[in-house]
Amino acid sequence: MTYAESYEEGKNRLAAAGIGEAALDARLLLEHVCGTDRNTLLAHGERVVEDGELLRYRELVARRAEHVPLQQLTGVQNFMGLDFIVDGNVLIPRQDTEILVEEVLKNLHDGMRVLDLCTGTGCILTSLLRYSNDCEGVGTDISPDALAVARKNADNLLPGRKPLFLESDLYERVEGIFDVIVSNPPYIPSRAIDTLMPEVREHEPRIALDGGEDGLAFYRRILRGIGAYLKPGGMLFLEIGYDQGEEVCRLLEEQGFLEVGVTKDYGGLDRVVSGILKWRAPEGGM
Repeated sequence: MTYAESYEEGKNRLAAAGIGEAALDARLLLEHVCGTDRNTLLAHGERVVEDGELLRYRELVARRAEHVPLQQLTGVQNFMGLDFIVDGNVLIPRQDTEILVEEVLKNLHDGMRVLDLCTGTGCILTSLLRYSNDCEGVGTDISPDALAVARKNADNLLPGRKPLFLESDLYERVEGIFDVIVSNPPYIPSRAIDTLMPEVREHEPRIALDGGEDGLAFYRRILRGIGAYLKPGGMLFLEIGYDQGEEVCRLLEEQGFLEVGVTKDYGGLDRVVSGILKWRAPEGGM
């Protein structure tokens, strides 16, 4: 079968299964299997797809037709210009989360210490260290399987500069104090998870999605313990759901944060809440 014929077969199979971007996914899966690029379909559509390649392609198309995420099939997702390993143990990095990283980078200076809570693939922390100088990083996650993925990504993308990844329930095993704390925590209300698209609700880890009854459980927990780990004058950056900006801002202000604000994503939706931890004078004054 030719390359173009294989692509048409895959596209039609995915379209019949109700996959929204059937044409794109069919092409990307074919490129993944054959080691080709986007120009191959147009310039070399007559290329013969070997039997082994065709069998593998059909297997992946069948799985995508069952709504297994494309990134779990190819094993990679690009984020901040870097290719991150992904699998079913981690939340797939989203473009919206690049807004979070970009906001931190605007405030990240040489030699700072960064703590990334709920690190998952490590995409946030790894990107911050990749695009800064001499910063140190610690990432925590409750899932040992997610941490294994994060360590692989750091090994691939940060040669010679290794963050510390800890199996820890937020601050549980964290030591020291940090200039910046960042997190994309679970923030989907528990009741809403069953309404998500099947790629998410059936194939991404629930512990990376479930933010409790109102979606704010992790924000409360992060803020409750933050005084022992964030320097006075240090900054906190949190990814949020599109409708959570006002409430998360209020939580930061109640905890003594100043200059609390919301940054919108490329779609114009609230995406990041940030603030500066208030300086507190030592007891007895200064």
